[in-house]
Amino acid sequence: MRFCRKPIAFFFLAFFYVTTCFGQTSILPAIERQFSKIESDILSSAETMPEDKFAFTPESLDIKNSQFKGVRTFAGQIMHLATDNIFIWSAINSDSVRADITDVNGPKNIKTKKDVIDYLKSSFAIGRKAVSTLTTKNAMDMVEFRGRKLSKLDLAFYGLTHANEHYGQMVIYLRMCGIIPPPTINEK
Repeated sequence: MRFCRKPIAFFFLAFFYVTTCFGQTSILPAIERQFSKIESDILSSAETMPEDKFAFTPESLDIKNSQFKGVRTFAGQIMHLATDNIFIWSAINSDSVRADITDVNGPKNIKTKKDVIDYLKSSFAIGRKAVSTLTTKNAMDMVEFRGRKLSKLDLAFYGLTHANEHYGQMVIYLRMCGIIPPPTINEK
């Protein structure tokens, strides 16, 4: 994924100006609110999908002229999201990742709905730890991530947007299985 630096840099400057002028010393509340919302949306959606539908992909619907060949299963979406959560949020704190993670799709031995959700929850715990360490003083500290240097704030935004992207895919899968996503029900 490529990061567009100029708009982000402008946002950072504006953000730091506002927080400095108004005396706020931490960016934690804003990031934490977004993190908590996406964590809640994803966990409630993952828990709602029945275990017998965890292997569902839109490819199985055989929709004419569709492009679903080879897409991840519902469980695969969760495993990928959780694995990237671990990579992204661990990088912010320079923590090592689990030894059984060999690619972006997560450990191969995690199969059941319970194990997939436990893995997802553990990835959000790592994220919560990373978010709690972010301040205006260290947000622009550079860390190594996938062969390049990025600021901790870049990674936090990437973690949030990546999670939102996969939440959107989970919503589509749920609806294709006739299930209304819990966040949608709760917002009515």
